[in-house]
Amino acid sequence: CYPEKHQDAPNVKSDLNFLKRKVEAGAEFLTTQMFFDNSKYFDFLDKCKAAEINVPIIPGIKPITKKNQLYLLPKIFNTDIPFELSNEIEKAKTDDQVKQIGIEWCVEQCKELKAKGAPVLHFYTMGFAETTRAIAKEVF
Repeated sequence: CYPEKHQDAPNVKSDLNFLKRKVEAGAEFLTTQMFFDNSKYFDFLDKCKAAEINVPIIPGIKPITKKNQLYLLPKIFNTDIPFELSNEIEKAKTDDQVKQIGIEWCVEQCKELKAKGAPVLHFYTMGFAETTRAIAKEVF
C-alpha cells in the first residue's frame, strides 16, 4: 500500500478504494511502500480507518545509503524526502557519511513508529543488510 498514493492512481480516494478491495478479497495485513516522513504514514492510517480498512498496516522503511538515492527514490517510488533529511545528505561528502545520516534518520523514524503503535517494521534492505542491522541494534 502507498502512504503517498500509488503513482498510477488518479487520486488518493481511488487508491484507497482499490486498497479496500484488496482487504475485502482477503488481505490480512498491508505493508507500505517506503516513506521517509512518519506523518505521511500516520495520515495514511487515519485515511484507512475512515475508509474502514481495518487490518494491520506495516510501515516500510528504507535507509538512504547513497547520495544518488536522494534523486532516484522519489522518482521511482513516488515518495517525498523531507527537507531536513535531504539537506543533511546534500552536505555529505562521502557515501559513508550519507549512510550514517540514513541510519540515524531511520533509527529516529523507527523509534517513533514503535512508540506510536506500529505493529511491526518492514525494512527494504535493497542489498544493504548491514545498514538494517545497525538500525535494528539501536531500535530493538
